[in-house]
Amino acid sequence: MHVHAILAAIPLERDAATPLFRQLYLRMKEAILSGAVQPTVRLPATRELGRLLKVSRQTVLAAYEQLMAEGYLEGAVGKGTFVSASLPAAARRSAPPDAAPPLVRPLSARGEAMASAMARVRHHDGPLRTFRMSMPGLDLFPFEVWRKLEARHWRRREVPLGYGGAAGHPPLRELLCAYLKASRGVRCMPEQIVITNGSQQALYLLAQLLLAPGEGVWLESPGYQGALAPFAVAGAKICPVPVDAEGMDVAYAAARYPDARMAFATPSHQLPLGATMSLARRLELLRWAEAKRAWIVEDDYDSEYRYTGPPLASLQGLDRANCVIYVGTLSKVLFPGLRLGYVVAPPALAAPLARAKAVVDRHSPIVPQAVLADFIQEGHFARHIRRTRDAYGERRIAMLEALDSRMRGLLACGPSDAGLDLCVGLMNGLGEEEAVARASAAGVDVRSLSYYVNPAAGPDCAVPPGMLLGFSAFTPAQIRAGVRRLEQALSA
Repeated sequence: MHVHAILAAIPLERDAATPLFRQLYLRMKEAILSGAVQPTVRLPATRELGRLLKVSRQTVLAAYEQLMAEGYLEGAVGKGTFVSASLPAAARRSAPPDAAPPLVRPLSARGEAMASAMARVRHHDGPLRTFRMSMPGLDLFPFEVWRKLEARHWRRREVPLGYGGAAGHPPLRELLCAYLKASRGVRCMPEQIVITNGSQQALYLLAQLLLAPGEGVWLESPGYQGALAPFAVAGAKICPVPVDAEGMDVAYAAARYPDARMAFATPSHQLPLGATMSLARRLELLRWAEAKRAWIVEDDYDSEYRYTGPPLASLQGLDRANCVIYVGTLSKVLFPGLRLGYVVAPPALAAPLARAKAVVDRHSPIVPQAVLADFIQEGHFARHIRRTRDAYGERRIAMLEALDSRMRGLLACGPSDAGLDLCVGLMNGLGEEEAVARASAAGVDVRSLSYYVNPAAGPDCAVPPGMLLGFSAFTPAQIRAGVRRLEQALSA
């Protein structure tokens, strides 16, 4: 087809928000790249093409100038405008323009692992429905206080807006250190704290930094699925460990995987079963790690919320061999979108960990860290924890009473003295898949216990049919209404 006919047929949307010259530029570039207009071909004069397209000469001139600036066109006064001779001839596309291009070069083995590692990790999206798990009560967060603190920082510009230290905002590290000492019995100095973009980044950095391909890592099964991904990407050997009423079965793991280099554990509140690791198991785990010169990663994701007494002391506080790495997150106590977490590293590991973080993203955003520091310094953090602990305690009681009143014989409640969620066993013979489907159809979000089982786990890690229900994000009235819908769904 003659180039004049090709260009004259270019569709332009007169009422679109995109300027006409931009539309023309994009269509002409597409024609050149697809091979419809070949290298060295002379283009119509700007006035002529403007007449063909019924646009101004200035519109065509602006499109030509942009294409020349990017190297698609070349020309000289008195000679005309040509498609650049330096462009290789392009074959016409066999696929439609909006089709995804094939991946010409395959991903590396590491790339394939990274691209697929989170495939099993699911987060409910869309409007919040009972009983979405592990969600803080956003209705209780003092967003107006947070807004004022942030506005003050922008107004005064007291926080450096250039690059900061990879380990994080120093005032925040100092305040977190004081908080963790007082509330969790963590033994640390501010220099041991590295601020991360949530606990997920912390786990990724630790896996890359401390595990060589093929080295073993103990993972609770059932357990947090987000932990599996970073260790798998690092090429570690995944070692599933069963969980019982005392937490991770350390004796099982030590006998089955004695030479593992790391253990990942949730001693304060196991996800999803809700167990708290007994003191005997904690000491047994520490003895194994010291003897084997292995690492323990303690994930303390929601320990602020304990309803039958004060929060339990951390495993890290018992460590005398500098083998425990304490990982915390602010997603549960504040809100997930903040994407701030932290690591309390043994003294010799803190600097290497900070340098490793600098490779990934230089440092976490400074302004949210500074706002959080003010939030803690001015007492809002402590007040928010007290307020939410009281509210979640009320919501927990509402959940237990509603389940006992309406679903006794259908569901059996597991441990409920801590956390944001409640583990329940199915008692009426329904399979997990059918129960979850029925609940979803009734407008109730639940998650099956089998979702948390490690794919590599054997029969030793099997769990009875059950579900996880979240209560922290819902008022007592919403909880009671949700239990009614769940009862109707599972009784049908």
